[in-house]
Amino acid sequence: MKQFLIALFVLLALPARSDEIVLGLSQDAVAITANFTGSQILIFGAVKRDSAPDPADKLGIIITVAGPSEEVTVRRIERRFGIWVNTDRVDVDAAPSFYAVASSAPLTDILKEVENLRYSIATQNAIRSVGASVSDSQEFTDALIRARQRQDLYQTLEGQVDFEEDTLFRTAIDLPSNLTEGSYATRIFLTRNGMVIDEYDTVIPVDKVGLERWLFLMSQQQSVLYGLLSLAIAGLAGWGASTLFAALRR
Repeated sequence: MKQFLIALFVLLALPARSDEIVLGLSQDAVAITANFTGSQILIFGAVKRDSAPDPADKLGIIITVAGPSEEVTVRRIERRFGIWVNTDRVDVDAAPSFYAVASSAPLTDILKEVENLRYSIATQNAIRSVGASVSDSQEFTDALIRARQRQDLYQTLEGQVDFEEDTLFRTAIDLPSNLTEGSYATRIFLTRNGMVIDEYDTVIPVDKVGLERWLFLMSQQQSVLYGLLSLAIAGLAGWGASTLFAALRR
């Protein structure tokens, strides 16, 4: 807590314009290792202003963290003639591999729908599906969201941003162990009466390190050598297991 307060005092000492966000992070990178079981990012900051806020104004803070986007195919499975078969499909052009949206209050209370669409803040707005060939394509998007929510890859954390005296804010975002490597775009929005009045953007790198990164690079850059190494390891493991069992039977 002491370090948190010191960091905020440093942020508040910076020159600013009216109603400006200043931000801090508990860590500016995430390393994926062999024993990686997840991580937590503390996002904190303050709202700097030249004068006291109008008591009639309704201020809010919204924080989003988005992993690298990827194409996803979502299929509908139906039971026909006693077996399950694929029927319709929707190709999602871009869906974040991880997406968390945290807010100081329910989104509908602090963000107008037009601003939600403009900045693609809510989870369903962060997923881009263009030219879907089925009439109920939104159902496919909803199914993708539900599937990734079960894996903790999509998180909606309404009311979990502490926003004290309409000045200091903080929240914690839990990152699961099944993260995709890449740059995680972090956005902080300050809203007044449902309208976005300031935005702060930064990036949190998430990278494999150590043996995991060496193996990943080898699989991408030297696929033949990686395949031979995998076969050698599998062969040694099989030989070791058979030798152990033979010794136990004696």
